Amino acid sequence: MDKFCPSPHKHFGSLAFYKKALFIALPVMAQMLIQNLVSLIDNFMVSDLGDIKMSGVNISGQIIFVFMVFLNTICMAGGIFLTQFSGAKDKHGMKQSFCFKIWTGIFVASLFAFSCFVIPRNVLSLMVNGNSQAEIILDEGVKYMRIIGFMSLPWIISAMVSSSLRDIGDVKAPLIISIIATFVNTFFNWLLIYGNLGCPRLEVQGAAIATVIARTVEAVLFVGYMIKKRPDFTASFHDLFHVSFKLFGEIFKKAWMIMLSEMVWAIAETITTALYNGRGGADVVSGMSASFAISNLFFIAFSGIITSTGVIIGKDLGRGELDVARQEKVWLLNGAKIFGLFFTGVGLLCVCLVPVVFRNLSAHSQSICRQMVFVMALYMPLWVYINGQFAVSRAGGDTMMGIMVDGIGNTFIVIPGIFLMAKLTPIGPVMMYAIIKAVEIPKIIIAHFWLKKEKWLKNLAEENAETGN
Repeated sequence: MDKFCPSPHKHFGSLAFYKKALFIALPVMAQMLIQNLVSLIDNFMVSDLGDIKMSGVNISGQIIFVFMVFLNTICMAGGIFLTQFSGAKDKHGMKQSFCFKIWTGIFVASLFAFSCFVIPRNVLSLMVNGNSQAEIILDEGVKYMRIIGFMSLPWIISAMVSSSLRDIGDVKAPLIISIIATFVNTFFNWLLIYGNLGCPRLEVQGAAIATVIARTVEAVLFVGYMIKKRPDFTASFHDLFHVSFKLFGEIFKKAWMIMLSEMVWAIAETITTALYNGRGGADVVSGMSASFAISNLFFIAFSGIITSTGVIIGKDLGRGELDVARQEKVWLLNGAKIFGLFFTGVGLLCVCLVPVVFRNLSAHSQSICRQMVFVMALYMPLWVYINGQFAVSRAGGDTMMGIMVDGIGNTFIVIPGIFLMAKLTPIGPVMMYAIIKAVEIPKIIIAHFWLKKEKWLKNLAEENAETGN
């Protein structure tokens, strides 16, 4: 049982409490930092090939992002139960939660492979509608997608295992494996994009092959780790085909609501990105994409707050310590405010990376990138806080809050707002982004009042004890 860290102050926890939270958050953030550095290195290497080729890779990345959101939804839904079963020491429930991730993950992998191998141009064309250089950008994107499709299965395996390890608080193994995968990806990028050490110069295709190799190595290492360490959620071949349909049904009840809120958000992000891309040529696409590659270096704060909050609150609830969970929720959300301000500073420093990392992009692309990184840095306190709010609600299985917050915010404000700005105003993509992201303020207010209802304060492990066994 984790030790409750008392504090004389009701608004902030003790130093020991925040050390516990950081002990969970920092390795996860380090893992995400390393993964995002891979993306940045990819962008850096591909940017040497010019705006067109970089744009092709990055519109592919936007499609991958949609599937990543889909995959993360599955991991979150299964993770809600896996973490609470872990707190309750219910190994059978943990295995069943992991099996849910595996089967639904296979479905996502199939959809991703179909998009990459069968209809890549149709899918990618959604991202450059109205762009003056759409056709040549699509040519490069299709080359990339037809190869990246081979990472579907290893990508799913890695995501399922790494997320499950984090669900039970094992955050070091995913970090180490990600470091290895990063070096593999970087090395093969260097070999295959530019044709070093006698290898053919494959450019965009080389970047895709390097990613597939790295994902495959990562998956093999995760499977090897599971075989050696046998974490409590490890499912046998027998377990995979003897699932508890009743428990799966309970997880699906949470999953579809998370999926709806996350997919509404992802669709809104995809639509807004497509409209930004329509404000010019390849320089706009590459500049906007480059800004997200750099901003991902400080977006690691989201993974830290989500994982530490989910593990701490989820285990409290799984043990039936509802009063402890109620108090620690306050401490974590107040800590998130300071956490967000810190990462605003990190984000502002990252502006300095633009002329170094993307020196081969056009001057206009670099200008867009700098402005976007600056805007995103200023929004960090709001984003970190709202991610903490989502983590609290989902730890107790309250997935309806996501629908209320993202559903209302994105459906009735973001999507109509961005269409109106695109149609009725001449403003550029950075200003469009800065204006539309003010939606975070009403979303935080809605989430604040929703959390006060305490629908998240539930022991799901106890409620589903008979279902899991």
